[in-house]
Amino acid sequence: MEGEAGNGNCLAWAARDPSGILSPYQFDRRAVGSDDVALKIKYCGVCFADVVWTRNLHHDSMYPVVPGHEISGVVTEVGPNVTQFKVGDHVGVGTYVNTCRDCEHCNEFLEVHCKKGVYTFNGIDYDGTVTRGGYSNHIVVRDRYCFKIPDGYPLELAAPLLCAGITVYTPMMYHKMNQPGKSLGVVGLGGLGHMAVKFGKAFGLNVTVFSTSESKRDEAINILGVDKFVLSSDPQQMQEMEGKLDFIVDTAAGNHPFDPYLNTLKVHGTMALVAFPSEIKFSPASLNIGARTLAGSLTGGTKDTQSMLEYCAAHKVYPKIELIKIDYINEALERMIKRDVKYRFVIDIENSF
Repeated sequence: MEGEAGNGNCLAWAARDPSGILSPYQFDRRAVGSDDVALKIKYCGVCFADVVWTRNLHHDSMYPVVPGHEISGVVTEVGPNVTQFKVGDHVGVGTYVNTCRDCEHCNEFLEVHCKKGVYTFNGIDYDGTVTRGGYSNHIVVRDRYCFKIPDGYPLELAAPLLCAGITVYTPMMYHKMNQPGKSLGVVGLGGLGHMAVKFGKAFGLNVTVFSTSESKRDEAINILGVDKFVLSSDPQQMQEMEGKLDFIVDTAAGNHPFDPYLNTLKVHGTMALVAFPSEIKFSPASLNIGARTLAGSLTGGTKDTQSMLEYCAAHKVYPKIELIKIDYINEALERMIKRDVKYRFVIDIENSF
């Protein structure tokens, strides 16, 4: 039985209705199956997806909603068939916890594109239960969808890599933007955008940030180390960038013009969209002239996610976070909507329950 107080083996915070307000909640996690890994959650990153489904913005929320899909923690138990994890390992869980494991996408470790994929929260798992995410003190997942966090990489910094990090890493790797000397544009400097900057600098790229907030200029240049900061609302600054960039990662979730950004691309340049504005409008000339490409991308497959975690550890790529307790989550979500965070909230789960 699931309940709100006094029963259930998992402590969590959940939204009960489209107000999106979260409060304490208890429910039962499944027992550890033969291919499962159980982990004590130490940290959970806060993603805009948490707003979307706690507030029913996609009209498919199944309340109570326990959000959170940037999870890091420590293995407490493994099933008898599990060989790559052991008790005590540092691990992460990202945006999905199950797939069919038999389609062309799963066979190529591009599980994020599996048509039968199960989201980490607000999904229907293969046993018919509704999935509940990382705003909770433990989780049980199939081993394939669990990732080893390299020794020494701080768990609180690993959490945002499981969505924000892999979401920008995937298109950059697919489009071969890990080649030093190329030029990268990043639209938006939030949780995803600052990770695109971090990877860009680690890959040896010339990085330009486009932002509507002049107030972010100083930090972008002096702390994140970007090579150029462009105020995207200034037509002259945008015009001066025309034909300069090999690649753009567009992380802006709100509606925005596309032509000015497409025009900053070189011939055969690509702009990868990783957010979900409600519509996309641009002139065909912005693509055809210069033979440019507008591409889409999601998070990433299991192989790419593990590779990214190892890259971040080897090259000391660390997200910038603000650590909070779970009882601050309602204020944190409001602040995230207002873009008042540098650059990712992470919940200290272990010290919140």
